[in-house]
Amino acid sequence: MKTDFNDKQIQILQVAEALFAEKGFDGTSIRDIAKEAKINIAMISYYFGSKEQLLESLIVYRASDIKLQLDILILEDLNPIEKINKLIQLYISKINGNRCIYKILHFEFSSKKREINLEAFTELKKGNLKSLESIIQEGQEKGIFKKDIIIPLITPTILGTYFHFHMNRPFYENLLHLNTEEDYNIYIKTTLTMHIQQTIKALLIYES
Repeated sequence: MKTDFNDKQIQILQVAEALFAEKGFDGTSIRDIAKEAKINIAMISYYFGSKEQLLESLIVYRASDIKLQLDILILEDLNPIEKINKLIQLYISKINGNRCIYKILHFEFSSKKREINLEAFTELKKGNLKSLESIIQEGQEKGIFKKDIIIPLITPTILGTYFHFHMNRPFYENLLHLNTEEDYNIYIKTTLTMHIQQTIKALLIYES
């Protein structure tokens, strides 16, 4: 599956994402997407084929964006701790800014109603893991990071903290007095992100 999309395809994907998140995959028709995107149905079929293939493309589109930024991060002139902190910031920012796709993914993975070909998505995730591995290995070679790190568990530790917070949003909004959408997003961007950075740092570096 291709991982690069033109402007018209991106417009269709963004419309589909919003509708899938609002009405569910089954509750959204190709006709709904075409109407909202102000295009004809044939164009969606031409670009994506079926509705299932459109969903697959949407997942890959969102994942590709993170992969590209991680590739850039690897090349930046930063020390390993700064790279890890920036990686966490990138993940949390992207996920919080694209909650729709994760809502869709959660439903699709839990319902298992249909077969979705996620081979391209899996390959992108493997690439993201390799980026993380390269940062950690650099830190290990420099004597900054511990040798016994279980690298595949770092990403779920980052994402799990965010998702627990978001899945319990009403509780934390009340507890932390986050009265507006802006308050909530600022808290995630600052305090929650910093907490996750400190947690991962504690897992990676030697105790002083």
